[in-house]
Amino acid sequence: MRFSIVVVCYNAGEKLNQTVATILDQSLKDYEVVVKDGLSTDGSVEALEELVKERGAESLVRIIREKDGGIYDAMNQAVTYAKGEYYLFLNCGDLFYDNDVLQKFEDAVKEKVDSSSGKGKMAVFYGNRYLIPTACVEYVSQKITPLTCYRNVPCHQCCFYSASCFSERGYRTDLKVRADYEHFLWLYFSKKAAFTYVNACVAKYEGGGYSENPESIKRSKEEHKAITGKYMNPWQLFYCKAYMIVTLQPLRHFLATNAVCSKAYNALIRGIYRILGRK
Repeated sequence: MRFSIVVVCYNAGEKLNQTVATILDQSLKDYEVVVKDGLSTDGSVEALEELVKERGAESLVRIIREKDGGIYDAMNQAVTYAKGEYYLFLNCGDLFYDNDVLQKFEDAVKEKVDSSSGKGKMAVFYGNRYLIPTACVEYVSQKITPLTCYRNVPCHQCCFYSASCFSERGYRTDLKVRADYEHFLWLYFSKKAAFTYVNACVAKYEGGGYSENPESIKRSKEEHKAITGKYMNPWQLFYCKAYMIVTLQPLRHFLATNAVCSKAYNALIRGIYRILGRK
């Protein structure tokens, strides 16, 4: 099996069905859906079971109902059930961008891995995301560098991780907001995993979740400092911090997330990444 699409949930309501429906609509059928539910009581899992039955997708969807300690613990639990060569974590409320996402990444894997000696090595294939709040595509860097790791790694909803990326360890559950970020940096700095950009939009990102409330934003900054301090040397940290100051990061964040400015800003970023990607 090529892909395992992991969806973790707890009392997600209608969002669970909406997310899984976009997976079942994929043109490529070489995948499974692993739904890890933390013992929901809102009837969302029962509604999903009805959807799966209506779509005749019983062979594609597995639902695991077990208590967990939060989103990252739930993801770790789900991985133990996953059978695919590559994992993608799609949160409830997030949707696949179109019906051909899996086909595009299947083609990328065939070109990059299946035809070379890279099979079995730690690898991450990643793409762009569509921001639902601003109704525009956010483009990511075509090359992962220490600066990329410091300021803006691709979100986990847009990353296809080879199963080997989770064979040694999963997400750190002591981190409440940035465990996926820490895992990404671990793969880049410690495991020297291969990162491949695919020019495709992967997910429609809902935003506004747990990691974006005021308390979590504060904790996110604390965890970011601790994680970057662990994986990056003093010179890299100095360079990245100086770069953020010189390039007016707060202003750029405002432009990227503002509904009026975001389309023009992200179009500019796309052009810059295209130029840098050729080097």
